[in-house]
Amino acid sequence: MMKLMEITFPLGREIMTTIRLMTGGLCSLYGLGLDDSEDCKVCVTESLLLLMHGGCREARVRFSDEDGLRIVLEGEGGTEGEKTMEEEISVALLRALVEDLNMEKDGRITRIGFGFRAR
Repeated sequence: MMKLMEITFPLGREIMTTIRLMTGGLCSLYGLGLDDSEDCKVCVTESLLLLMHGGCREARVRFSDEDGLRIVLEGEGGTEGEKTMEEEISVALLRALVEDLNMEKDGRITRIGFGFRAR
């Protein structure tokens, strides 16, 4: 496995577009089709929203080359908030879009991982 890129940033809506664009570039680099690239970008955005709604103040996103493109998002800081309908929708959407979803909880979701392969 080769780490392609890792970025840590304060978690907020204003940086999500930048992370989404970076994700799209890496999807293209790894030969993902348009539909898979869009699904991957949605998964990254929804994962960041989950971390944010979980009270995380900072996020780390790691892209690696592991049988395609593997993405792991981790949140840090903050406190646990109440579970919301938005959170349930994000989790349902992630489960619908990826087969190898891995979520770790410590009272709240703190780590989300998934991968996409070129078809």
